Formats: sequence, C-alpha cells, structure tokens
Amino acid sequence: MLEEKKIVVVMPAYNAARTLQKTYDDIVRQNIVDHIIIVDDASHDNTADIAAGLPKAIVHVHPENRGYGSNQKTCYRLALETDADIIAMVHPDYQYDPRVLTPAVHFITKDICDIILGSRIRTRKETLKGGMPLYKYLANRFLTAVENTGFGQNVGDFHSGFRVYSRKVLESIAYEQNSDDFIFDTEFLAQAIYRGFRVGDVPIPTKYEKDSSSINFRRSLKYGFQCVWIVCKYLLQRSGLFMFKIFQ
Repeated sequence: MLEEKKIVVVMPAYNAARTLQKTYDDIVRQNIVDHIIIVDDASHDNTADIAAGLPKAIVHVHPENRGYGSNQKTCYRLALETDADIIAMVHPDYQYDPRVLTPAVHFITKDICDIILGSRIRTRKETLKGGMPLYKYLANRFLTAVENTGFGQNVGDFHSGFRVYSRKVLESIAYEQNSDDFIFDTEFLAQAIYRGFRVGDVPIPTKYEKDSSSINFRRSLKYGFQCVWIVCKYLLQRSGLFMFKIFQ
C-alpha cells in the first residue's frame, strides 16, 4: 500500500542545526519517504548549510524570518507541487520522535483518518519524565480539554509538532489565510474539523532536550488565549451567528 502512495515529509526549520541531522536520519531510515522538504526561516545558525548536504532533501530558504505559520505555508505549497499523496510535518528539533511515521501513515492509507497527530501525553509521569515543563504540561492539558470539548474531538495532544495529512486536507483548507505565528496549527485543525475531516492520534515519546525549540512563557500565554479564541470562533461559525474568513 505504501509503495502506491507518494509520501513527502516537510520540516519547518529555524535554528535547528544541532538536531536536523538526527531527525532526518530517523525519517530516512524507514525507507517510505519520497522527498523531505526543509524550509529554513532565515536561521541564525547553519541550518541551511546542513540541510543542503542531506541527499534526500529539497531545501528552500526564506530571505527573512517570516514566522512559524508562514514557514508551514511554504512547506505545504512545495509539498503539493511534488504531487504528494500524503504530507507529514515533523519539527526538526527532535522533540517529536519521527520513528512513528510509518504506523502513522498507515492510518491515512487505510482510510481510517484524514489527519494523524502525534500525542506526547500518554501518561502524566512519562510526559514530565520526558522533560516537558510542568507549566507547559498543565497548559497543554487545559487547552486540549477546551479544544476537544469545543471541536467535538477526543485527541490527546492538540499542540503536537508531528502531523500527517492526506493531500485532500491541504487542498480543501484555506490555510494561506491563517496566521504566520504559532496559532497557525490550531487554526488549521479548526478548519479541518469544520470541513468534516477525521482526526486521530498516535502516541509518541516526549523528548524535551536542551536543543529542542520552545517558546517563552509570555508567548505561551498569548498562544493560550489565541487557542481559546479559535474555539470560540469555530462555535460561532457552526452556530451561524458569525462568519469568519478562515472557515470559508
């Protein structure tokens, strides 16, 4: 089945020089990926140089820093141009174990789900032992509960940097209208759920290491409020009381 599908992995990279190679190696080792697209968002380190030396990588470099959401927009645009059937997004900071890519893809090829998220939160003990800061764990649990309730879902981690999409998801969603910042991911899932796409998840080990990327507390707080607002917009859209551009 996998041999019949074109699978492309995209990696939105920013200052990922210390972790890009091992993330890439774990992906290539599974021997199911046709292309790996790395978009460097004007990193301050040598991320772009390392990416250029990876044999299976297609590398694109933003001339200026555009933000995490804008990076993903470029990733998906380039992935669709390769005629990919399945597009996986993996953060190159090695926080999300890419070894689960093969089983995750099977949920798409067997038409069980349209979107698969990697869930870092199988148990509280494992998650905290894996290095996730306590305040991030508590925030994740609260926001994921709000999002599951508002969106009518039951996934373990709405804020994962490991995501697998069927091509039809990317072709159906107006993600170019979304934010260029971190809230892009939540907007994308809200759009997908509004369109009726099936979302599932698979467990992945939690890996918070010193080289893993992370936003600070102030930006995390802003992100949390934005997530709640996206849920509110989704519910207002579904009720017909207000119409929002991202759902059109």
